[in-house]
Amino acid sequence: MNKEKGEHAAPLGSAKSGRLEFVRGAANITLHVGSGMEDLYRARFDGPVPSVRVEGGAVTVKYTWTLHPFDWRRRSADIALNAQVPWRISVSGGLSRLDADLGGLQLDCFEVEGGVSRVELTLPNPSSTVPVRIFGGASNLTIRRPQVAAARLHVVGGASKLTLDDQRLGAIGGETRLESRNYAGATDRYEITITGGANNVAVGTR
Repeated sequence: MNKEKGEHAAPLGSAKSGRLEFVRGAANITLHVGSGMEDLYRARFDGPVPSVRVEGGAVTVKYTWTLHPFDWRRRSADIALNAQVPWRISVSGGLSRLDADLGGLQLDCFEVEGGVSRVELTLPNPSSTVPVRIFGGASNLTIRRPQVAAARLHVVGGASKLTLDDQRLGAIGGETRLESRNYAGATDRYEITITGGANNVAVGTR
């Protein structure tokens, strides 16, 4: 359903799971859980509107980018997801300026290919081991999780200003692994993997 040019939604229908996928990168995104929402998702896009395809529980967003330096700045999106179904979220082509509060959602996976910059990600309680994967490096990334949720942070490609709870590292090369104190033996946890290096990355609790 397209209520106006920049507003999109689709009914939940019989979908048992959801998938939100950006196939050509994303920028200036606000992502959250819709309170009492009956639709699978609802989105409002400002600026040039991307194409949105919905098939079953899969929502695919495709932006058309230009070389104009202000093109991405004019684009923004506010997207609400239905908490009645578990979700997988993926971005191909890089992610810049994301504010995601996923508290109350069942998250099965969060994955970005192409690197991230200026991202704030608030995670829900994990169910089993939930992967958070970033390929292509991360800069100015903050991840918050519930206090009871265990986490392991694995960085490949060197890191600068890396924090997991009370563990802090300055500059370090190669491969780094940090684990929360409650990680050993935990069955509900986050596996956070960053390849391509990390700068100013903090993983903490809320």
